[in-house]
Amino acid sequence: MERPREREAMEIESVSESAAADPQELVFFFGVLDSSDDEVDYSIKPEFYDPNLDDKDELWVHKQRKGQSSDAVLSCPACFTTLCLDCQRHEKYVTQYRAMFVLNCKVKIDQILRQGKRKSRKPKGRMSSNKSPENLEHDVVFRPVCCSVCSTEVGVFDGDEVYHFFNVIPSNS
Repeated sequence: MERPREREAMEIESVSESAAADPQELVFFFGVLDSSDDEVDYSIKPEFYDPNLDDKDELWVHKQRKGQSSDAVLSCPACFTTLCLDCQRHEKYVTQYRAMFVLNCKVKIDQILRQGKRKSRKPKGRMSSNKSPENLEHDVVFRPVCCSVCSTEVGVFDGDEVYHFFNVIPSNS
């Protein structure tokens, strides 16, 4: 008596041997539909196609910007979700941007990143490694910003409510 798995293997072998003569049978046997151009009717417009969609999208973006120009449209580097339509490029670091109004971003309020104010260099002075409470008050506080779709970290949010993007894909606006 044959086991079920051996039987299936024998059937597949027999089909693949006979399929060498007729590939259509092999395609049908494995449940894959043949997608030749003969079966596609190009006279019918696709159901979800809108030839005016680009123009509609452009009008929507202009309405969102309220007539202002932007240096770039920023997207998430992982999922390409639009994050910002109106931003300014950093003067010194050309891959960084800042913005006040964003889309599809979430601020991680439970995490804090600190950047101390830069001090002028003291010649041959002894620097204290311990931070006093008064120095902590002068530190700049940032919170991480992530894409709300895929949770990729894309920048930081500062105390002045400005978003600083450094891990984004810019595109021409």
